[in-house]
Amino acid sequence: MSEPYAIVRQSLDGAMNETEVERQLGLAERLWASGTLRKTLIILVMAAAWQGYAAFRNNPLLLPTLLETLQAGKEAILDGTLLERALASLKILLMGYAAGIFLAAVLTVLAMSSRIGADFLETASAMFNPLPAIALLPLALIWFGLGNASVVFVLIHSVLWAVALNTHSGFLAVSQTLRMVGQNYGLTGLKYISLVFVPAAFASILTGLKIGWAFAWRTLIAAELVFGVSSGQGGLGWYIFEKRNTLDIPGVFCGLLTVIVIGLVVENLIFRNIERVTVRRWGMQS
Repeated sequence: MSEPYAIVRQSLDGAMNETEVERQLGLAERLWASGTLRKTLIILVMAAAWQGYAAFRNNPLLLPTLLETLQAGKEAILDGTLLERALASLKILLMGYAAGIFLAAVLTVLAMSSRIGADFLETASAMFNPLPAIALLPLALIWFGLGNASVVFVLIHSVLWAVALNTHSGFLAVSQTLRMVGQNYGLTGLKYISLVFVPAAFASILTGLKIGWAFAWRTLIAAELVFGVSSGQGGLGWYIFEKRNTLDIPGVFCGLLTVIVIGLVVENLIFRNIERVTVRRWGMQS
């Protein structure tokens, strides 16, 4: 692999003309060029600021230190509580996320297939997209009872409109040239959409999937905080609620930190890799 180089502009004899000279990047510059390293450094600075400020305040009931939070997390992992609650939350999240994506795909296909479908998607999204998903939880409890179905319902609402709107916008932005190429090959229906529209609009689709994931994740934690235990097994939201009731503030921050870590893992290990092997490789994103 060739070594990275930087372009350095140097003025010759005070003249207005400039020449470009290549030089090999130093170790510090190569390290700084790594986005992963820069983000890790930001996280470490934030962690140090948390530890320093909490130690300065010296009030564990208001703000425990990072070390106290990590110790609470270690104990919760060793007794299996934290992992059990995290898996319970992720299980319900995946159910609602998958159902929301499926319904969003159906609505988008209908919107691209007919004028009525497009009007319905635009009208329904204008009506329901501004409605907070957690506001539907009381109705969901009445309609579906005390079970996972109520939480899945609000998760579908939080995912559906973000994915459908971004996918539909991406489809509308597909150039007429690509559309005519697909038509010349005789593509119609779902085959036409999957082979022409989906690859061309995948950047918008991926954005919708990321937004839908973020909405669903925070809606789930909020629903568990309000709803509590579902079918006898609580998730991370219920874990945070329990720790708050017992004034175990390091446990509360441990639960919040777990929510953040899961969000970072999904964003940087799943969505980032999908982005790297698709839209970036295809030259659709820098």
